[in-house]
Amino acid sequence: MRSKNRVIGLLVLLCLLLAGVFFINGKNWEVTAETSDIYKNLEIFTEALKEIQENYVDIKKPEELIQGAIKGMVESLDPHSSYMTQKEYEDLMVDTKGRFDGVGIEITIRDNMLMVISPIEGTPAYEAGIKAGDQILKIDGELSINMSLTDAVSRIRGPRGTTVNLTVQREGVGKPLEFIITRDEIPIMSVRHYLLTPDIAYVRISGFQGETDRDLAKALEEIEEGRDLRGLILDLRWNPGGLLNQSISVSDLFLDSGVIVSTKGRDDAQSMDVSAEKNNVLRNYPIIVLVNGGSASASEIVAGALQDNKRALVLGTQTFGKGSVQTILPLSDGSGIRLTTANYYTPSGRSIQASGITPDIILDYVPPEKDNEEEGGSFIIREEDLPNHLEPDEQKETEIPTTPPLSDDEVENENKDMEEHGKNVGEKDDETKERIRALVEDDNQVRHSLELLQTWNVFSQLKTEP
Repeated sequence: MRSKNRVIGLLVLLCLLLAGVFFINGKNWEVTAETSDIYKNLEIFTEALKEIQENYVDIKKPEELIQGAIKGMVESLDPHSSYMTQKEYEDLMVDTKGRFDGVGIEITIRDNMLMVISPIEGTPAYEAGIKAGDQILKIDGELSINMSLTDAVSRIRGPRGTTVNLTVQREGVGKPLEFIITRDEIPIMSVRHYLLTPDIAYVRISGFQGETDRDLAKALEEIEEGRDLRGLILDLRWNPGGLLNQSISVSDLFLDSGVIVSTKGRDDAQSMDVSAEKNNVLRNYPIIVLVNGGSASASEIVAGALQDNKRALVLGTQTFGKGSVQTILPLSDGSGIRLTTANYYTPSGRSIQASGITPDIILDYVPPEKDNEEEGGSFIIREEDLPNHLEPDEQKETEIPTTPPLSDDEVENENKDMEEHGKNVGEKDDETKERIRALVEDDNQVRHSLELLQTWNVFSQLKTEP
């Protein structure tokens, strides 16, 4: 009897909560035929809950059933909306501060299977060899098919020092691969920077956390001090995104004027136009932004802002295509909802939802031969591959010309600069020297960007017919 009373009480509460939807933000919505349909469907929900409580083979707590219903409702909207329990909500709040315990991968769901968007550089998953496009078949021996995203995240995470066994299927590899990964604290170093030559810098942003803009500003200050930079490579490949305000602040470091991003939602509070502010530091050196299918959300905002404002060339392959904005909405019991509340647009008015950013220079990444032989390549998933993804707006978009890459014969060889830089790097530790060597020698996209920047002044001085 007590259990039935609890069910009735919860149903009454649920009805009151849903009725409260019509009084949101002080707006008194009129009761319409649509409202009547909602209450009619609530009756069906009540019937289903009652049948489960009375006839299901195992006894289920009504709180769990209602939580499951809310979860299914939210997650049916689009791939990026989700319901979070109190623990999951607390974990998310920790994530945005850039530190948590786990293995360090960004995952999503495709065709009811877990897929890796990108491993985070320098984390246990990255070092173990997890790659973008890997399909996670099992977590600690349990099949992941139809597993919710939040459930998968909670299973993969855990206290540092413990292990998790991931069974993955990789395109081009005949049989599943087993990875036993030791969890660790993931203090995400969102910004790394190196000098590839004495006057050409490389900056990698792996994610957009709470202090990414400060870390980038500090890195640029170190790079620019006492140096007349000839160019900067900004690497946003495998960057799954993060905080919207951080992508705006990062873009603003390179722009003195112009629109950075626009958002449009149902509520006026979700619609805005954000413009750049004048910088105290003059940065007029050329920039090349590297992107690929693992560049999503906030990283696409930065790439689009710099591309549309003619501040940088974008090089690489089509980006992921996540042109929507999620808002974290806390609920009264400590749980929360991650809800898609707006779409964003680049300065020229482009919606990149499901289509992505098209690079100015399209250049595929070609891994070293040993990687090709061992792994058989990797498969990159994009927003348009996700079930229930939002469709792009129908609108006129500004055409952005694609610049073909320069041939090898057109590129100057600056061995003297590289030799001089080698002497400067000699003071660095071996790990840093190895990273710089790998970037220049093993990464064809970085190498081509470096060659373009080395010849930038030569081509910028060429005169063309008016």
